[in-house]
Amino acid sequence: MPKAIKKIGVLTSGGDSPGMNAAIRSVVRTCAYHNVECVGIYRGYEGLIEGDFQLLDARSVRGIINKGGTMLKSARSKEFREKEGRQKAFRKLSEASIDALVIIGGDGSFTGAMIFNEEFDFPVIGIPGTIDNDIVGTSNTLGFDTALNTVVDAIDKIRDTASSHNRLFFVEVMGRDVGHIALNVGIAGGAEEILIPEEDLGLDRLVESLNRSRKSGKTSSIVVVAEGDKIGKNIFELKDYVDQNMEGYDVRVSVLGHMQRGGPPSCFDRVLASRMGVKAVESLLEGKTNYMVGLMNGAMELTPLEMAIKGKTKINLELLRVSDIMST
Repeated sequence: MPKAIKKIGVLTSGGDSPGMNAAIRSVVRTCAYHNVECVGIYRGYEGLIEGDFQLLDARSVRGIINKGGTMLKSARSKEFREKEGRQKAFRKLSEASIDALVIIGGDGSFTGAMIFNEEFDFPVIGIPGTIDNDIVGTSNTLGFDTALNTVVDAIDKIRDTASSHNRLFFVEVMGRDVGHIALNVGIAGGAEEILIPEEDLGLDRLVESLNRSRKSGKTSSIVVVAEGDKIGKNIFELKDYVDQNMEGYDVRVSVLGHMQRGGPPSCFDRVLASRMGVKAVESLLEGKTNYMVGLMNGAMELTPLEMAIKGKTKINLELLRVSDIMST
């Protein structure tokens, strides 16, 4: 019979994403609703090792649902990757009488949580917080929707300049291993081409496509490039190649960078975070552990952490086809 959960710790780990604060708020208030104590753990696994804890109540998280980033801060911990570091963390949790953990983060954070659970039989539940939407077991990760809106807004502004000066803009967005952001914002922003890690367009085909667009009457173009795209070594090499092989365009580069992570979470992400926090806490209280909560077909579901970590998300083939048609 599982041990009764009387105190739950919550931490954020890895890269920040919009909606993390809303998820923290949900975890804290769900604990309060069920008369369970909640402890905020600052600076991720680093703070876990150092015992950087603070008791939180419902009023502790007022006014944060609309804030980007994470009030608990985030950090990467080399020490937690070692058995000795994890033993220190377990001691700190035991000293604070914390019975279970909610980890808000990405696959690296979940890997640490899974190992910690295996070594110490410590209850853990993960909430997927990453703008890349690259975790199996949820149709949307926290922050993905907000990042899409942020990037589309930036592309709309860039297009104003592109059309005013007959310019071709390469716009780099986040997505080291997957192209979910690039594909979605490319369609929403009316991009002429979308370059993602999953599809190798090739330099010659890229130039051919851009020339075709120009011959059809387009005087400016936007090309959205996921940072993990394999066509060139980097986006600046793409620019140089097009400069050398096309005439008539003033080619520019815009790297959006970390602005994609910031800003107030969208309505969708605030609601998603609230639902995930409730599901995470109530799953722990039901004795479940080593799972990630996720949105599947409109409902909150649990996926084993191992599956969430080792699975690989697939690009939406329908969106690829839509993109090809829209760039005509």
